[in-house]
Amino acid sequence: MYQISNFMDNDDVKTLASAGPFSVIEYVRDLSVMPSSATVAYFSSQMNVRKRQVVCDLSKASVTIQAGAMQWMLGNVNATTGIKGVGDLFGKAVRGKVTGESAIKPEYTGDGLLVLEPTYKHLILMDAADWGGSVVLDDGLFLACDSRLKHKAVMRSNLSSAVAGGEGLFNLSLNGSGVFCIEADCPREELVEITLQNDVLKVDGNMAVAWSGSLEFTVERSGKSLIGSAASGEGLVNVYRGTGKVMMAPISKMPNV
Repeated sequence: MYQISNFMDNDDVKTLASAGPFSVIEYVRDLSVMPSSATVAYFSSQMNVRKRQVVCDLSKASVTIQAGAMQWMLGNVNATTGIKGVGDLFGKAVRGKVTGESAIKPEYTGDGLLVLEPTYKHLILMDAADWGGSVVLDDGLFLACDSRLKHKAVMRSNLSSAVAGGEGLFNLSLNGSGVFCIEADCPREELVEITLQNDVLKVDGNMAVAWSGSLEFTVERSGKSLIGSAASGEGLVNVYRGTGKVMMAPISKMPNV
């Protein structure tokens, strides 16, 4: 048995969202500052630049996380690699190589508590069932998911997307029913959600955060011809075609700093 005090019940900690085994908490104020950094800390808080963490209740479901994301764990928690054999190891290594994600994502089971590393990025919880049971994530956004979700590397529909559309040739796809968490540059309140019914969405830039696995994703000229594309000033655009959803940031993905 264990008891935790002054963590999620701290008056400087707010629970932003809860779904499945996950809760997202936010530190309203950063009290661990020195006079030299107090001004930056104050204005950061006013501009919604705050530390956030994911807390996982393993009694609700086992979870799979990005490698290196664990900060601490408590109680009956067992960590495994999630590898079921040589073939599974090879498959995960290949998928990690092509998607840019960690090859081996540790799985945690039991009925204890798992807390992930704090981040200043926005932590967004979603359910794969709301995406028709298959959702594709932009590169580097995956943080954690219900271990019942299956991971798959999804290839672009045309090779030009690897070099021309601001996307990699492969992306990570989560399949099944379960909650997952992504790290995004902007909050959920600013993400634009577009539902397509046998229609087409064209985006100039790397702005899509997630999209339904049922959609065909290609990179195409913005105009009908090469000359027309050059004249419009747009060039190549990311195209999502079919029936499904696209979640899009209002600005292009920020570079890593």
